[in-house]
Amino acid sequence: MDGYRISCQLNEMSFEVIHDFISSSYWAAGMPADTLHKALANSLCFAVLNQQNNTVAFARVITDKATFAYLADVFVVAGERGEGLSKYLVEYIVNHDDLQGLRRFMLATFDAHSLYEKFGFSAVDATESQSLMQIRDADVYLRDS
Repeated sequence: MDGYRISCQLNEMSFEVIHDFISSSYWAAGMPADTLHKALANSLCFAVLNQQNNTVAFARVITDKATFAYLADVFVVAGERGEGLSKYLVEYIVNHDDLQGLRRFMLATFDAHSLYEKFGFSAVDATESQSLMQIRDADVYLRDS
């Protein structure tokens, strides 16, 4: 896209922008900076940068780069929405060399199904959803450590 580029280099991404957004999101409210640093360091990260090299969109993939990947923390900053950046970012991610040949590529979303369906994602069918399990601690970032 004209005026934008995607980087996978953490040192080119604004940690402050990423942390501000994610720590105030519905899915990771209150995430401590140290926790996010660790998560980013152990993930395949993608940022859309504008011509001034400002981080305007972000996503990360948790993966073994062979069999499984989980797309997480996808966002576009408020002032840049409506420009097609989410499509640009997701298309780049699903075509990334390290994410080819996977048996399963998952994500969770409340409100962006139509975006991800354009890139091959679909709802887990009823049979498979019965086999998925989790340990979930939704308030982990809100408790005193």
